[in-house]
Amino acid sequence: MEIAPNAEPPVCKVMDYRKFKYEQDRKAKAARKKQVKVEVKEMKFRPKIDVGDYTTKKNHVMRFLKKGARVKITIMFRGREMAHPEQGRMVLDRLAEDLKPYATVESAPKMEGRNMHMVVAPIKGAFDEKKADKDDVETEKEN
Repeated sequence: MEIAPNAEPPVCKVMDYRKFKYEQDRKAKAARKKQVKVEVKEMKFRPKIDVGDYTTKKNHVMRFLKKGARVKITIMFRGREMAHPEQGRMVLDRLAEDLKPYATVESAPKMEGRNMHMVVAPIKGAFDEKKADKDDVETEKEN
């Protein structure tokens, strides 16, 4: 096995090829094990969503973000709702504003057929225990 081909004279080492291949495979397996697969969850909304349903779905999105997954938010339009895409846009803007401390908008809302999509990604450290306690104390001081 050639170790330093550019050296003068070139440096070589005699070794067991099977052992070399085995060690390379182990390193590759360890690298794959440390690799993190980014999960994309989806939450579907409607343009005429009520406050209670909106809050429930927003809490589901928060739970997904807390686990570190990206969330694809879809607004589904049916029938005459297609004439008012601004209603769906308002829902997405409201959700983006509510999630601002915890997530960033990765792709802005865009219309594709009968659906409007937006992708949000979690902010690192937004769900830490210390930060949550600090936020609770600040809100108590305001009240």
